[in-house]
Amino acid sequence: ASCVQHRLVVRDASSLQLLQLYTCLDQIQYIEWSSDSLFILCALYKRGIVQVWSLEQPAWHCRIDEGSAGLVASCWSPDGRHILNTTEFHLRITVWSLCTKSVSYIKYPKACQQGVVFTKDGRYMAVAERRDCKDCISIFVCSNWQLLRHFETETQDLSGIEWAPNGCVLAAWDTCLEYKVLLYSLDGRLLSSFRAYEWPLGVKSIAWSPSSQFLAIGSFDEKVRILNHVTWKKITELDHPATIASKKTIVYKEVEKSPTVDTERLSFPPTRELASSLFSTQSKYDISQVPVSLQYIKPVADRANPKVGVGMLAFSADNCFLATKNDNIPNAVWIWDIRKLKLSVVLEQLCTIQCFQWDPCQPRLAVCTGTSRVYLWSPAGCVVVQVPGEGDFQIVSLSWHCTGDSMVLLSKDNFCVCYLEREEV
Repeated sequence: ASCVQHRLVVRDASSLQLLQLYTCLDQIQYIEWSSDSLFILCALYKRGIVQVWSLEQPAWHCRIDEGSAGLVASCWSPDGRHILNTTEFHLRITVWSLCTKSVSYIKYPKACQQGVVFTKDGRYMAVAERRDCKDCISIFVCSNWQLLRHFETETQDLSGIEWAPNGCVLAAWDTCLEYKVLLYSLDGRLLSSFRAYEWPLGVKSIAWSPSSQFLAIGSFDEKVRILNHVTWKKITELDHPATIASKKTIVYKEVEKSPTVDTERLSFPPTRELASSLFSTQSKYDISQVPVSLQYIKPVADRANPKVGVGMLAFSADNCFLATKNDNIPNAVWIWDIRKLKLSVVLEQLCTIQCFQWDPCQPRLAVCTGTSRVYLWSPAGCVVVQVPGEGDFQIVSLSWHCTGDSMVLLSKDNFCVCYLEREEV
């Protein structure tokens, strides 16, 4: 699904054939599929309205109006039959049922980085709250929206919460001014508290491994710390130095090359394909000899949100690899072997890393840098894929299909689908 101004376009994922076209009341700011892909939500934040469309019954539609309370966020519940709307100034979260048309309210949600999270099995929801100048967490049962647990957290200014994939442990982390990561059980017991240091800026990003065995914490000191699920103690620290010295680390460096054109094909006026190939630069990966010095940017100390520290991290689907990005070295992706707890590969790009995401089925990483190329890494090696087409298609974000057979590449105004062939065993 994609939106163009006030229109919602639904296409077949394999053929891109147009299936449905819906017209909303105003410009669409956000869209989201229900878990069973039968409904699609369109949020019109400027109007404080959510419109819901059915794929099975195109004539059916639903409109939710928050009125004077306004709307700043909207999402589906895991069952795909309830919608959670967050009103302006985070006064409340309204839970709307599509089946019974009933309405429930959750008061005092906290405006933070990640304040509403569901367990992977969809049974429980955790909400970060702020009551009487204190941070709290409420855990609800999603089947009937009853409160299961409510407890205060030992934080000064709760920044976000995240469930472990097995749904047994909830991680909560404090503001970047206070390094603190708290781990709670489902019944609200504090299992452990982790603090790496005291005074400098603290936690910047967090990621659970798919097996729930590891919790990776990216910090402003340019390090990743990994906690284990038995004692919740640190098992290792992963540094991000500007110089790669280890001979066991493979450094892939992107280099541009001028296109080679067969002189026998030259004609005047040149064909469209020939003209585009003449003036477009191509790129490939070279393996650099260590030691390698990466481009390091010194952060501006007197500005808010300094570009320093590990801001992006993600585990592969098989738990074997961890990909990270240190914002001080914006053109590099670091890939760590979790089995050996060692740095395995560094991808040094020509432009700043915009986004990376693992294939949901195998250890294959897709990277984009705001250019018209997408980069793929797997243990077998690296490849650069040029997006065909006219004009400058600058990829700023990407998203894998759940089967790993294709991915959507997004630019500022357009999108395209990249289909990958499966290797026959």
